[in-house]
Amino acid sequence: MKNKKIIIIGVLSLFTVGNMNAQKKPYLDKNKTIEQRIDLLLPLMTLDEKVGQMNQYNGFWDVTGPAPKGGTAELKYEHLRKGLVGSMLTVRGVKEVRAVQKIAVEETRLGIPLIIGFDVIHGYKTLSPIPLAEAASWDLEAIKKSAAIAADEASASGINWTFGPNVDIANDARWGRVMEGAGEDPYLGSKVGYARVKGFQGETVADLAKVNTIAACAKHFAAYGYVEAGLEYNIVDISNSKLYNSVLPPFEATVQAGVRTFMNSFNTLNGVPATGNAFLQRDILKGKWKFDGFVISDYASIREMIAHGYAKDEADATAKAVMAGSDMDMESYLYVAKLVDLVKSGKVKEALVDDAVRRILRVKFELGLFDDPYRYCDEKREKEVVGSKANNEGVLDMAKKSIVLLKNEKNLLPLKKSGQKIALIGALANDKNSPLGSWRIAASDDTAVSVLEGMQQYKDNQLVFEKGADLLKQKATFLTETVFNTTDKSGFEAAKKAAKNADVVVMVLGEYGFQSGEGRSRTDLNLPGLQQELLEEIYKVNPNVVLVLNNGRPLSIPWAAENVPAIVEAWHLGTQAGNAIAQILYGDYNPSGKLPMSFPRNVGQVPIYYNKYSTGRPTDSDKNVFWSHYMDVEKTPQFPFGFGLSYTTFDYKNLKLNKTSFAKGEKVEVSVEVTNSGNYDGKEVVQLYIHDEYASIVRPIKELKGFELVNLKKGETKTVKFTLTDKELGFYDNEGKYLVEPGSFKIMVGGSSDKGLQGGFEIL
Repeated sequence: MKNKKIIIIGVLSLFTVGNMNAQKKPYLDKNKTIEQRIDLLLPLMTLDEKVGQMNQYNGFWDVTGPAPKGGTAELKYEHLRKGLVGSMLTVRGVKEVRAVQKIAVEETRLGIPLIIGFDVIHGYKTLSPIPLAEAASWDLEAIKKSAAIAADEASASGINWTFGPNVDIANDARWGRVMEGAGEDPYLGSKVGYARVKGFQGETVADLAKVNTIAACAKHFAAYGYVEAGLEYNIVDISNSKLYNSVLPPFEATVQAGVRTFMNSFNTLNGVPATGNAFLQRDILKGKWKFDGFVISDYASIREMIAHGYAKDEADATAKAVMAGSDMDMESYLYVAKLVDLVKSGKVKEALVDDAVRRILRVKFELGLFDDPYRYCDEKREKEVVGSKANNEGVLDMAKKSIVLLKNEKNLLPLKKSGQKIALIGALANDKNSPLGSWRIAASDDTAVSVLEGMQQYKDNQLVFEKGADLLKQKATFLTETVFNTTDKSGFEAAKKAAKNADVVVMVLGEYGFQSGEGRSRTDLNLPGLQQELLEEIYKVNPNVVLVLNNGRPLSIPWAAENVPAIVEAWHLGTQAGNAIAQILYGDYNPSGKLPMSFPRNVGQVPIYYNKYSTGRPTDSDKNVFWSHYMDVEKTPQFPFGFGLSYTTFDYKNLKLNKTSFAKGEKVEVSVEVTNSGNYDGKEVVQLYIHDEYASIVRPIKELKGFELVNLKKGETKTVKFTLTDKELGFYDNEGKYLVEPGSFKIMVGGSSDKGLQGGFEIL
């Protein structure tokens, strides 16, 4: 009985303390709605405290150690103690997050908790494939699960907000950040963005309060994927048609998925930096789309409006950003320094500040931070979740689904499981760091399973490894330029000897993991360093080559495409890369990936994409040079969007429509029979494309408007059905109005964007 009394007293004590807090701080009353709680909190805040909520600082000292002395670290620390910081960036790990959260909650006047942001781009410590690779799976459930794994690990480490998904549509492989997005197509990009938001946040906004979800952030708003010449931080100059029909749809899809935050972009649009662009942030995002989360600037992008030549000085940049709808300042130091005076002088209305703060507080309440600021600070959970067996199994599954088989001649693949002599060649084959890819700042170096380690699991073949040549001249890091070996060929002879004595040569070549990502623009999309020369030298002594590509963007590989009998696009696959590649090579998993970006024949074709326009002279109709073409190379890509082979084959037949004439608003029903006609069970991504043959604004020659991932056993036939509605059949005009016009439509259904069964219909 004594124990029971103690328990009751303890509960009553907690209840009493809770009531006292609610009386003292009424916004802590859980019985009220979030909007009511914000209404109670906002009037209690000083202007300085409001602006503080709009201020995000990067991690700045050993937060579990003594207070910093001197420099910006001391300034940030003092701001944190005064309630002038609303969010922290890159603080990670339960001990560190708890330390900064404790200052915000227990040392400031109002105790408003921090939201902790981090770049969880393709996983936290246990890494999935880079996002471009995940998009190659066309498996939306797998992509959602991958994001959920990332959220699980990040939240277990104290983080409650990720700066993803990146939903930039991009068709220029020179731009290194194509690795962060879903490729060149807005339809696929929209589906992938929607899935990733659901994976990070859960199915509903209420799920944000769960301990294993985190707030997502759609970026970069907008048009960053179209930087001129693929050059990082460059300007963007695109048409309204491109903006409304290609750029904006994936962002709108994330709003429909419930995304809670947006990040604006570094580029200009129509001459206005996105950070100061009211058309994007107020008219479209917060107006037309009714987005009620908050917008954060990209890193120091408010200050960078001065360098753009758009803002006169720091105060001008601050005013323009706030008025345009940028709610939180990431590391420009300007809101906290300039905004209070701008409001007091009447240059910025306090109502704009109130709106921004309300949006920020709303997300914090939704995350449950006011109810328990330390909900993400469970060391026991951190230890159990991060790097767990289940998470490793999950990213392995995602990695296998992301691999694309580009070529398979001479029956080289799958490899035999016994009796073969295999030479494994290439520095990347024994690399445990590069497969992790770019944007993996929480992961430890050299934690990926290498291809060599993966293939060594198959013990009944004779496997010999030779690197051939070092890929790098010096160690690569996230913050430095990648420098390649271009002179030391001392390993060539040993590699050639190994290849000459082998039945099959597996060569792992491509880009180093840090060669793609932010700040990694290229003008040459060929294999870097000595790799092309090594490939050709090995081919001379043994043409039975399987080329495994590791890369973060489409590459230009015309020689390999013509000569090498088998090519596997394996991207940067994350922690379980080597196991995934080995299981594909040995046929324990039948490849099913399809390219989310076109591969050019050479860099001169870039940007190249499947959903191009016809032009007035698309073909050589007059047998002369005056038509749209290149003199020195075909104008088609080396490998087109949607392309990918399997160890089995698929036949398409009996394409049917429910009728051929439709009134506006009627559903167009399309069906096709798909048969697995080969010798292996497999999966096929059945793709549907349309072409609006004439319209008030010229439409692309093909547009993806449906896809279905179908499992088919050997010899099995399935009927795949699609439904086209006004949502798929219309387009935006140059003012952003959605139109569905009468006219003739072609449809194509197949396993790639370059060929398939064709049909047609009319809208009357």
